[in-house]
Amino acid sequence: MTAKPPVVDQDTWRTALEDLRRREKAATRELDAIAAQRRRLPMVELPEYVLTGADGPVRLADVFAGKSQLITYHHMWNDGAQWQCGGCTGFTSQFTRLEFLQNYDARFVIVTNGPIEEALAYRDRVGNTMQWYSAAGTDFGADMDAAPGEGFAVNVFMRDGDKVYRTWHTNGRGTEQLSHSFALIDLLPWGRCCGG
Repeated sequence: MTAKPPVVDQDTWRTALEDLRRREKAATRELDAIAAQRRRLPMVELPEYVLTGADGPVRLADVFAGKSQLITYHHMWNDGAQWQCGGCTGFTSQFTRLEFLQNYDARFVIVTNGPIEEALAYRDRVGNTMQWYSAAGTDFGADMDAAPGEGFAVNVFMRDGDKVYRTWHTNGRGTEQLSHSFALIDLLPWGRCCGG
């Protein structure tokens, strides 16, 4: 167990909090600047990929479901496993109310490199609510930096008619900015040190 923070009087605590608050506000301003730079990133046009959804083959342009922006989470996958990556499963389970993205002309979906039947069964088993697609048998996972057996990723795309462009990508700890779990844990006095 980690040592407890020191106990001080109210004025000392408030002074320390205000000192920290200045750093937090500076970090917020920097994150705003990073978001602005992210929106100005150039984009790359993609070839026509065909994924598999619940109803069969679907072009990537059609995964947008009429929206102009798409966020994909590439879920790690082991064919035939009853339980998939705990980190990916926990991460995706946070997203239960995604309807608000419609107001931003956007959609969020899960992509896996596993067979669609297994993916849909897993989605239902863990109570996931968003749409899942399979990139099995295609180069999509590898091309989006989430090749079979190599990890997870978040990608963002823009659609203009039938043309699809990749606008942003992250993986590893870069995905934490999309999660409320770590943000809440990082507020705790012992932080991430003592998780179950």
